[in-house]
Amino acid sequence: MYFYGTTSVNVKGNLEIGGVDAVKLAEQFGTPLYVYDVSLMRDRARGFKRTFDEQNVKAQVAYASKAFSTIAMLQLAEEEGLSLDVVSGGELYTAIAAGFPAEKIHFHGNNKSREELEMALDNKIGCIVVDNFYELELLKTICLEKNESISILLRVTPGIEAHTHDYILTGQEDSKFGFDLQNGQAEEALVTALRCNYFNVLGLHCHIGSQIFETTGFLLAAEKIVGKMNQWKHNHQFAAKVLNLGGGFGIRYTSEDEPLMPSQYVSEIINQVKSLIQQYSLEMPEIWIEPGRSLVGDAGTTLYKIGSSKEVPGVRKYLAVDGGMSDNIRPALYQAKYEAVLANRPLAKSTNKVSIAGKCCESGDMLIWDLPLPETESDDLLAVFCTGAYGYSMANNYNRIPRPAVVFVESGKATLVVKRETYEDLLRLDLPLK
Repeated sequence: MYFYGTTSVNVKGNLEIGGVDAVKLAEQFGTPLYVYDVSLMRDRARGFKRTFDEQNVKAQVAYASKAFSTIAMLQLAEEEGLSLDVVSGGELYTAIAAGFPAEKIHFHGNNKSREELEMALDNKIGCIVVDNFYELELLKTICLEKNESISILLRVTPGIEAHTHDYILTGQEDSKFGFDLQNGQAEEALVTALRCNYFNVLGLHCHIGSQIFETTGFLLAAEKIVGKMNQWKHNHQFAAKVLNLGGGFGIRYTSEDEPLMPSQYVSEIINQVKSLIQQYSLEMPEIWIEPGRSLVGDAGTTLYKIGSSKEVPGVRKYLAVDGGMSDNIRPALYQAKYEAVLANRPLAKSTNKVSIAGKCCESGDMLIWDLPLPETESDDLLAVFCTGAYGYSMANNYNRIPRPAVVFVESGKATLVVKRETYEDLLRLDLPLK
């Protein structure tokens, strides 16, 4: 068993997270249940920030809230001195409701609506990451109508393909995101943006993918972008104040994964940027990064109650849990892999290999294949690790299944931060035919 953060086994032989017995959590809050280790999230945030501080590099560490966005989570991010990335009006609305400082909010997205851009301007957020020519013109029009200025970054695709799943590659040339750095689009966007008196063009942004275990992609992206920065300083007298190299830092989901420590990602990025800036005799820009999964992913554990089982002789044994693709769609979407134990007997010897099935009416609703477990009974409690990123944020009501509750645990205390949906909640927006 791999212990994440404050996870341990207590004197009762039960799994414990944040000093709270997982069995007690399931009894108090029900299952499925998302449980977040707050201390681990704080440690990760501080780990990213500390390296910049130690090297005396001006930076912003922005939490990519698409990984997990709730009022409590954004308030925790503010407590840790993070900035914030949002990618929709809903995420921006959540940030404003959480009281997050608007000047530290960065708005991403490849198809921002007029209403979303107006919301950003009305709330005077810190920066809009412009993704395409349509948005550039739309934002210019809105700024003109409102007589409001805004700071922007231009998102570019540097032509880097990180080693990750095809669906979460974002920095290659064939991508729905950003201005292409190689074919002249990015330079055209820069010239257009510099001509607009309402834009304060801070610099450039890129994001090369997610769940990345090495630094090579980030270093190559920095090399390509700083090279363009040098050209554009001479051709357009543009000195970038900000270089945002995105996020995508990987975490350990299973023993197959070998992520780096936050400090290693940051140190190598800093050293590369410093070297390139010195090479081109440019002014050192502020470095921004955007960790999401790496802040919350392995801090999350989902607790399920085991229900039915099915034996296919000579093939496999299925165990069904009271959740599935409605609370964790990643295995179906990305073929994501997870590890799990029985929360009420985490140290029991594994004698079987079982496959964990969800309760949705889909053959593809499988959470884990061939999981080593001891003999199980109905009502045993299964703890699936590393579900903190893109579990709750991608949760859905397929088969009219209510979404789970979310609990934060820290120093022996459990705090309910998202209530469990009810059947009444599912009908709240429904209207009758007559």
